[in-house]
Amino acid sequence: MVDKPAGLTSHDVVARVRRVAGTRRVGHTGTLDPLATGVLVLCLGKATRLIPYLEEAGGLDAKEYEAGVRFGFETTTDDAEGEPRGNPVPTERLSAGGVSAALAGLVGEIDQTPPAYSAKKVAGERAYALARRGEAVDLKPVRVHVGSAELIGLDGDVARVRFACSRGTYIRALARDLGRALGVGAHLVSLRRTRSGVWDLGRAVRLDDLTEVALAKALVPMAGSLEGWPRVSAGDREVSELRLGRAVNTGAPSDPSGARVRICDGEGRLVALARVDGSRMKPFCVF
Repeated sequence: MVDKPAGLTSHDVVARVRRVAGTRRVGHTGTLDPLATGVLVLCLGKATRLIPYLEEAGGLDAKEYEAGVRFGFETTTDDAEGEPRGNPVPTERLSAGGVSAALAGLVGEIDQTPPAYSAKKVAGERAYALARRGEAVDLKPVRVHVGSAELIGLDGDVARVRFACSRGTYIRALARDLGRALGVGAHLVSLRRTRSGVWDLGRAVRLDDLTEVALAKALVPMAGSLEGWPRVSAGDREVSELRLGRAVNTGAPSDPSGARVRICDGEGRLVALARVDGSRMKPFCVF
């Protein structure tokens, strides 16, 4: 995990890690905008195949953020990098109680319209490309889940808010919608991801401190990455069968049919991800 600094894209971070690690096979489990900082989970080599499963980790509200929201006007990008939209609205009457009440209206399953400047596709083209050309962008609402939206503090026209939400939720859009609920307009001015799945800032390495030695210390073995999945040990014969993509017998099942498990060899290395089928385990991802 890297603590991404502001001003860099997630791809910039991947490029830096590729140079340090000496491998082209580097991916991440969720993009952060250049404005944003915080947890960026990276997978190297064969571990890139785990990305879809790591993205599921952490439950419904797999992402946590601390956001700075400025009230008074919206912007074209819904954050501080865009141009102001409309005339500024006075914010003197804003109160912590009023902001908290409006935040409560954003909690739960909501239909969120993504920002015009987003990677969503419209007729096969990225929305941000259309927006940059000045073309109208019509994005359909997407169902997302916001588990919590807590006001940390209100200083003048800027609120600090802690969000827990499902992946795919745009915090920029939450800031925009919060301003609309209060009738004053708003946009995102800062964003820090504090958790992604089961990974939090306490386990992240600052990008400026990332050396070969620091990277080696920060790496988590593949077998330890899916902490919520039951772990099964396999003998040499079962490992050989699994590596050929064949199901293996496990005797009396310890996990219910349909459960996903991680299977390791005698040295603790991840061999396969499998699904329990009665007394058998059927691999669907083999290493």
